Amino acid sequence: MRTLHVGLRVADLARSLAFYEAIGYGVVGSVPETPIGHLTMLKLPDDEFVTLELVHDGKPVERGTDLSHLVVKVESMADILDALASRGIEPAGPGQESEDGLKTAFAADPDGRRIELVQWPPGHADGMTAADWPDDGGDSDG
Repeated sequence: MRTLHVGLRVADLARSLAFYEAIGYGVVGSVPETPIGHLTMLKLPDDEFVTLELVHDGKPVERGTDLSHLVVKVESMADILDALASRGIEPAGPGQESEDGLKTAFAADPDGRRIELVQWPPGHADGMTAADWPDDGGDSDG
């Protein structure tokens, strides 16, 4: 089993596409008419599969408290922040850098969702693993 992708409702498909493309997502395909709206499938260059689906139904997006943020791994924090700035998108506050070289920054998509950008330190795996919690013994299953 694996998570296939996250579906996000968006108020303005063109604005949302511009934002997610600035981060690095590319359009894989779309399904214009479904019972839940126009679906646009996105993936990052290093992903084999779709990881994000933009759902546009023409209705306003009312943000709740059920989604905290999405996290996107970037190769270069400086490059991605420059790419966003060139499209008029500023970070949502100052970025952070840890002693080991982990860099993080937040941006807000056009519907106000927080997107956390992460640049791993050299030698870190592409995602989080049990090794990121060595004091926990890596066992979070109970």
